[in-house]
Amino acid sequence: MNLKCKLKKCSVFFTLIFSLLIFSCKKNNGNQQNTNSKSVQVHKLTIGFSIDTLAIERWQRDLDIFINKVREMGGEVIVQNAGNSVEEQNRQLMYLLERNCDAIVVLPKDASTLTESVQKIRAKGIPIISYDRLVLNADVNLYLTIDSETVGEYMASEMLRFTTGKNWYCILGAEEDYNMTLIQQGLDRILRNTDVSINHIFYTEGWNYDLSYQEMVRIIKEDKIPDAIICGNDAVAASIIQALDLYAPEEKVHICGQDADIAACQYIVQGKQDFTIYKPIISLAEYAAECAVHLARNEAIEVKNYKIRSINNGFDDVSSIWLQPVYVDKYNIDKIIIESGFHSASSIYKN
Repeated sequence: MNLKCKLKKCSVFFTLIFSLLIFSCKKNNGNQQNTNSKSVQVHKLTIGFSIDTLAIERWQRDLDIFINKVREMGGEVIVQNAGNSVEEQNRQLMYLLERNCDAIVVLPKDASTLTESVQKIRAKGIPIISYDRLVLNADVNLYLTIDSETVGEYMASEMLRFTTGKNWYCILGAEEDYNMTLIQQGLDRILRNTDVSINHIFYTEGWNYDLSYQEMVRIIKEDKIPDAIICGNDAVAASIIQALDLYAPEEKVHICGQDADIAACQYIVQGKQDFTIYKPIISLAEYAAECAVHLARNEAIEVKNYKIRSINNGFDDVSSIWLQPVYVDKYNIDKIIIESGFHSASSIYKN
């Protein structure tokens, strides 16, 4: 096999001292010297980042951290924002292919709709990292994410501390987001031996928070308000809280989300949201940048102290690295969120 044309399968090697994930990759038009010229042309390392939307606070922060880390390592980033469009994301992936990026990171809008585009990119020997959402049915080199099963476990176990009520609802994100499946698996693992029932599950199509708001308004007007609501993320939780504030301010519903958005942190100290699950996105985004650069340079990747396992995406077993989330409520918000610099005290406690 011509190593300049093909990217070898990734494999994980363990020793007692270090854990290294070794990827062998080379591109047809990689770093080359112009032998027909007296001067040497220096190749500028380019990483493509295809992101489904920048309308969410979380993704804006991830992207800024990623770009800064790649620049620190001597590369540049070409960002393509699909604006919540599957068709646009596929077009933009082909653009990154045409730009001959050294590696591409993908945060998919719909994990099952990028197969053909990803396969075309891989056929050119360009390594691909699936970021926080697993691309399905395609040859992906590496999957980096927060452990969403653990997120679900934390949501269930901590909510059990906040309420003795047995009637719970889930108002999640987009059904095609595989993280929602993992969260539900985590919830089920904790709740299966309890008498709690999740009596309603709503998927917010396209992560459109108007829809989650409208669903909560419908629930209130039909007088079916539950004891607790597990939300797909903090933005969904915010839409639920807004509906309750307007239509049922006297009702006490226990609410949780994930991402530690600034609004969620404010709601937590105000008592409107019980807790959130903080996902160490600074570490995730920086590590994704490191992995992308090392893959592009055909260098070894240090796994550090992260959870490693393979996950089948319908095409093959994908080597995956899972960072661990952290539970945050009003009692530890200062230590976890403020002391880490994720949000400032003035922004959280401004009211």
